[in-house]
Amino acid sequence: MAVMTQTTRIWTAALIVVGDEILSGRTQDKNIAQIASWLGVQGIRLREVRVVPDDQDAIVEAVNALRARNDYLFTTGGIGPTHDDITVDAVAAALGVPVVVHPRARAILEAYYATRGGVNAARLRMARVPQGADLIENRVSGAPGIRIGNVYLMAGVPAITAQMLDGLTGQLEGGLPLLARTIGCWVAESEIADILREAEARFVGVQIGSYPFFREGRVGANFVIRSTDADVLAQCARALTEALDEIGREPVDGGI
Repeated sequence: MAVMTQTTRIWTAALIVVGDEILSGRTQDKNIAQIASWLGVQGIRLREVRVVPDDQDAIVEAVNALRARNDYLFTTGGIGPTHDDITVDAVAAALGVPVVVHPRARAILEAYYATRGGVNAARLRMARVPQGADLIENRVSGAPGIRIGNVYLMAGVPAITAQMLDGLTGQLEGGLPLLARTIGCWVAESEIADILREAEARFVGVQIGSYPFFREGRVGANFVIRSTDADVLAQCARALTEALDEIGREPVDGGI
């Protein structure tokens, strides 16, 4: 019989990474990990990620699909000053609203560039938002992020994205943070597949990920147990540890 625990609302998010440079391999994306980690602290689970080209139709399709089935949708990339920065236009098209210049965004850019040559047409593009949008603070480069409905438009540069996430900290509603515990063992996954499946089924709300490796001439695996309930997490870890002991496989708390 499954061990029951109090059910809680699970808040989810999706991420759209925009950029031909990501798809071509010229640039390695670093935002997925930092956004996933930040969301976890907010009690929000990153459920899916889609990488799309600098193509408006592709961005529109992704925005409408992912915002509909998640509580939050984040995008990175495509909000800069050049002609191929089209994320704002695509999100506006997806939401059925026009693109406008946000007066506060314009003021922020004018202040930032006052000693940097002033605002020109290209820089003013970074003040464009879907009508009805609010701004996300950016203390690095002046140009703000954008929030409209459940959609959050972030920079593609990881350091700038980090600042925008900092500005959002504590502003998004989420659930309980997902806790984790790792148990390692020198064993092949195939030998204990049933043990893992039974342990996950026994404890409601628990997820067990298995991550195999080959070291020192032998195979092993680390098992990451995840739950929002600390007590259930501990119970599952104890049950898995005991099951490994019973078949003569020594578990290693904290992983190998």
